[in-house]
Amino acid sequence: MKRNIVIATVAAAALVAGGTATAIAVTGDDEPTAAGRSSVQVKDDERVDAVENTTEAKAAKVTAADAIKAALADTSGTAVSAELDDEDGGLVWGVDILKGTTWHNVEVDPGTGKVLGSWVDKDDDGDDAAEDAADAARVNSALKGASTSAEDAARAGAAKGTVTSVDLDDDGTAGAWEVETTDSKGAEADWHVGLTGDKVTADRSDRHDDRDGKDDHDDRGDHDGHDDDSDDSDD
Repeated sequence: MKRNIVIATVAAAALVAGGTATAIAVTGDDEPTAAGRSSVQVKDDERVDAVENTTEAKAAKVTAADAIKAALADTSGTAVSAELDDEDGGLVWGVDILKGTTWHNVEVDPGTGKVLGSWVDKDDDGDDAAEDAADAARVNSALKGASTSAEDAARAGAAKGTVTSVDLDDDGTAGAWEVETTDSKGAEADWHVGLTGDKVTADRSDRHDDRDGKDDHDDRGDHDGHDDDSDDSDD
């Protein structure tokens, strides 16, 4: 879900002072590393399917809605997605924010709600500029007139379980927010929340079954509908 970025510069002085670190980033193949260290650490032996889901969901004291709120307080714009993710053993909320045609990624500590770092998703060589612009235009168009924000959708979805991700549904119509939840046994489920109102409906197109250690939802693309492995060729 999150846009792939690599850190180009990090404001180290801000970290030493305990403040927010801001960095400029370019698109790349690696996931971003949080500028600050998350207060929520996950042991290697706990990262197994349903056990991992339950452990991470319980460890995140800061909800998806509150993480989005914190990210927007740091970086203004429109929150398009939020995901609870593992960054080198530390959990972070990764929030994608669109401001005009510029994408920002903000990482929030799920234990404290503190912003660990923020980056601009910048394409230096221009290869993906047109694609990014089209993506931004699609999202801005889809959300024009919407009364339900990503934060609203996260709060609505919380009635169904612990929300671990929120994203603009990218099935081609972008008519709803897609919310992913984890229950007390680690089973995941997908829900739709309309762009107007707070009605939550089950997403029947993609079901989870992690109780037996299987997860058929591992290969989701990011919010612009691109699969990170799309460039791999078949053997």
